[in-house]
Amino acid sequence: MLCSLTLTLALTLTLTLLPRASSPPRSAMLRFVAPDVAPIFQEEYRALRPRAPMPPIHVRFRRFTSLNTTIRLREGEIFASLSDLLEGAPESVIHAIAHILLAKLYRKPIDRTQNLRYKRFASSAAVSRQTDLIRTTRGTKRYFGPEGRYFHLEVVFDALNLRFFGGLLGRPDLTWSEHHAKRSLGHYDAAHNTIVVSRVFDRPSSPRYALEYVLYHEMLHLKHPVRTRGLRRCVHSREFKAEESRFPQLTEALAFIKRLS
Repeated sequence: MLCSLTLTLALTLTLTLLPRASSPPRSAMLRFVAPDVAPIFQEEYRALRPRAPMPPIHVRFRRFTSLNTTIRLREGEIFASLSDLLEGAPESVIHAIAHILLAKLYRKPIDRTQNLRYKRFASSAAVSRQTDLIRTTRGTKRYFGPEGRYFHLEVVFDALNLRFFGGLLGRPDLTWSEHHAKRSLGHYDAAHNTIVVSRVFDRPSSPRYALEYVLYHEMLHLKHPVRTRGLRRCVHSREFKAEESRFPQLTEALAFIKRLS
């Protein structure tokens, strides 16, 4: 088995088990080996595990569509893949990333200073702009269209737009999800200007008001974009929540969504 760890822009780290023979997707094409970075990982490894033997550590830059960074432990060797957005990053930031990944991989406490250093870098205006640009140019969005079996997303969007926004919101791309997802019910992808709604709402047993609420919520993201306050990203601002609370059947919609889970 292959142990894999992913570090995302928001410092969400997920530990998963993958098949040993898995291969990287084409979208994450190899850039080049980073020989100057491997010693940084070795240094951070030694700091975390002073008595353990030093395993072979391989570090490469890859063309990811975001700031994602992965680390894998396979047959006693460590394989780290860094987003090419990190090329040219300060050495202190690479140290922070190496520390965080290795600490998570070996279940060690994460140093607060290292954590803060990475957060400051990742949330900076310049890095955020570059990340959005890369997601737009490299990333792809699976598009299944707005027409469902029972509901048409464009029809629902236009009705909500007139009802709550005076028809002033520009309509983004609207699409149903591929599957009947019950965890990710909807999301707005700003990089591709697309709202995706789970197909779980495209069936006779789903009340229209539940679909309207989910779509209304995502439309509010159009009106109230994500803000960065210091090191924190504010996704649902006070103004966002105030407008969301005005949805007439909010209680009923949330109760229905709760039953889905």
